[in-house]
Amino acid sequence: MTFAALNSDRIRRAVRRLLPVGVLAAAALVGATTGGTAASAAGAPCTVDAKLVPSCGVLWGAAAGGFSDVPRDEALKTFERKTGRTAAIYHTYHKGNELFPTKDEVAMTADPARPRTLMLNWKVSYGTTWAKVAAGAQDARIDREAAYLKANFTKPFFLVLHHEPENDVNPKAGSGMTAKDFAAMYRHTILRLRAAGVTNAVSTIAYMNYEKWNNSPWWADLYPGDDVIDWIGVDSYLNAQPKGFHSGDFTSLMNRTTGNQTSKYPGFYTWATTKHPGKPVMVAEWGVYDSSAKVAGVNKANTFDTVLKNLAAMPAIKGLVYFETARDQSGHDIRVDDTPQALTAFQRVAADPRFNVTLK
Repeated sequence: MTFAALNSDRIRRAVRRLLPVGVLAAAALVGATTGGTAASAAGAPCTVDAKLVPSCGVLWGAAAGGFSDVPRDEALKTFERKTGRTAAIYHTYHKGNELFPTKDEVAMTADPARPRTLMLNWKVSYGTTWAKVAAGAQDARIDREAAYLKANFTKPFFLVLHHEPENDVNPKAGSGMTAKDFAAMYRHTILRLRAAGVTNAVSTIAYMNYEKWNNSPWWADLYPGDDVIDWIGVDSYLNAQPKGFHSGDFTSLMNRTTGNQTSKYPGFYTWATTKHPGKPVMVAEWGVYDSSAKVAGVNKANTFDTVLKNLAAMPAIKGLVYFETARDQSGHDIRVDDTPQALTAFQRVAADPRFNVTLK
């Protein structure tokens, strides 16, 4: 029997009486370096509250099949098979008048053998501007979605409004797409959904984490307010090429800065946990690609091998959602199995017991 299997207080007490102190100390060290088990200090299993925040551990998730014709649900199941873990968070994307969740998305949450929750991304301002949404021009769209949710889906789910807004900001006054317009759009949409009786949408903001935006004079204006934000999220990617642009470990993915003395931005994780303490942090999208001219095979594996150790030092991270695609907008291959070494390393991450969080 391994120490990981000693999951009852009764057995632990019995073993404590039988084993030397040195052996127990060694076992404790092993538990600390491997992440231990997904259980609280009292030995209770990790569960989630009404806002989907885990009592302990980290929610594991994926957005699979991006930029491809493969249906998202099929892509997710393939991702789960090859990585060895069910994605507790199933991340999908919607825009404009599309009603969500779809029947296929709902079906993915109904399998008792593979419990999942949804992270639904919605560009409510599709076809218009943030300012017009904030002024009420799309209230009919918001109300229609609210009625649909109340009639068709009452389970808690993560709702992201217009992920990565930085890339769409037009700072020119009157553009309707300033950072303050985004914040106003977000507030208006969430408050209107709540007023309509939508109580199961866990509002999540998802930043882009790109240095030139983080250091812009308008970046801080994007935040809509703690009262309308349940989780603070980020989409961030790493280059496995040694010394390449955006290369580094998992800490770099979460906390990189421009690296110059004029930068006032402390890194995303530091910003989120100091400016908004107590808010759970969601890695709403993350991925690793390799820009090497010739893929060495071990680059991604080496990067994946930094995740668990670095994650342990960032306890505010409560959700980790991988974005997988064979080719993104820049041509990057973000698959976890583009090399056998990469897949083996990623499977080690997926197997860690800290992701054993039970959904209600």
